[in-house]
Amino acid sequence: MFFHKKELIEKDVKIDDPNPRYAELLLEQFGGATGELSAALQYWVQSFHTEDQGIRDMLQDIAVEEFSHLEMIGRLIENHTKNVDQTEAFKSTLFAVRGKGPHFLDSQGQAWTAAYLNEGGDVVRDLRADIAAEAGARQTYESLIKVAPDNQTKETLVHLLTREISHTKMFMKALDSMGKLTDPFFGNIQPDETVDIYYNLSTNGEDHRGPWNSDENFRYIADPMKDKVQKQ
Repeated sequence: MFFHKKELIEKDVKIDDPNPRYAELLLEQFGGATGELSAALQYWVQSFHTEDQGIRDMLQDIAVEEFSHLEMIGRLIENHTKNVDQTEAFKSTLFAVRGKGPHFLDSQGQAWTAAYLNEGGDVVRDLRADIAAEAGARQTYESLIKVAPDNQTKETLVHLLTREISHTKMFMKALDSMGKLTDPFFGNIQPDETVDIYYNLSTNGEDHRGPWNSDENFRYIADPMKDKVQKQ
């Protein structure tokens, strides 16, 4: 059961001056791959993949918040395209054909698609995908904030970026509660004997070592071709 309350989750979205060209960029967070619609639907569907009631509640809570963020982005787009249909800037944007307000398009005019959603039926896999989704959204918001045409728009976008960080932390804590934050293994099929091998396959110049290929964590194969010959 859903009820729509006729007020935004945060304070009302306001702008200084309408800018339809910037509104076109904002479509990226309405109908784009990293947008709020994609996040809301992804997390909502994922909530049915887990029997852990706490994690299910978290996914549904965040999904509903993402819908509220979609409303905020929609309001921003509406405000930036309001009463500007006679301007040359409006005529040069997608809104000249589509009309004012948000649409299920990204900033390039591509229609939203469910192919943007990343869910696979395993809670560990899904939460890791969610961390990546939040990182993508945050990067998009950073780009939008850098070119924001007015302070009030920027203030709204900074708040939305902040909540992406909050959600990332929630997903990480959920993984940590299962002992899966840093554990690469999940599922039921045991890996084979190559699970701890690191192949040095980029040999142009100096080889670099780190925790991703240290002797403590992996069997480092410095020369895979030589190793292969020795085994034959």
